[in-house]
Amino acid sequence: MAYIDYYKTLGVDKKASEDDIKKAYRKLARKHHPDLNPNDKEAKAKFQQINEANEVLSNSENRKKYDQYGENWQQAENYEKANQSRKQGGGNTQNFGEEDFSDFFESMFGGSGRREGQVKYKGQDYNTELKLKLVDAFASHQQTLNVNGKSLRITIAAGVENGQVIKLKGHGGEGVNGGPNGDLYITFNILNDAIFKRSGNDLTITYDLDLYMAILGGEITVDTLAGQVKVKIKPETQNGTKIRLKGKGFPYYKKEHQFGDLYVTFSIKIPINLTEKQKELFLELSKT
Repeated sequence: MAYIDYYKTLGVDKKASEDDIKKAYRKLARKHHPDLNPNDKEAKAKFQQINEANEVLSNSENRKKYDQYGENWQQAENYEKANQSRKQGGGNTQNFGEEDFSDFFESMFGGSGRREGQVKYKGQDYNTELKLKLVDAFASHQQTLNVNGKSLRITIAAGVENGQVIKLKGHGGEGVNGGPNGDLYITFNILNDAIFKRSGNDLTITYDLDLYMAILGGEITVDTLAGQVKVKIKPETQNGTKIRLKGKGFPYYKKEHQFGDLYVTFSIKIPINLTEKQKELFLELSKT
């Protein structure tokens, strides 16, 4: 992946304080958030870069490494260990933090004769975001992602939560000198649904119940994410009454046959466009 200047990404100076970085991040995150820029691939990519820059610069240790080693900051610990070994061996004692990656190894081990081969380093970790509709997160399914120009088909387990992060080992950047590949971290963004509201593994919906059914009782059909179910209505059901349909909610992540509950709140519909006959009947009722 191309080198990204995190300070430039957030639009701050290298001497910026933690508060400056935090303010810059919040401002840019709001501007480029995917929810505010639907179907805008450029905004999505910018949002990911902003998050990546903030993760590094908002962490004092990571920021210190980044300031010293630049794009190779994730290998800082390995650099320092190799440099220390070199010093103990009586060789050149200069620091190599700002040298080019390949130049570093050449100067450290290229002609020293003290080590055979080169040190292996893990590749860079990648981060991406995946949007899912609530109904898609309800059932296990497969999706194809495009990561750094490569297609990757993954299985998404039912019950994944909003903001949940999963790691796919070895699907990040290529390792250096035969080292292991980095990992891919996927953050899930579960979109809001027009009908169902999710709270953990429970779901809630509002059902419009006509006045006659509310008064006399009967049977209705209620939609769930797994299909329709019949529900009995008690006579004289009041507006705002809530019932629980056990096991009709959202599945637990990677737990077979375990589901939350579905809560149904009734909203009584007042009839409109009444006929004269209907009005007379209601009038009679009001007098009894």
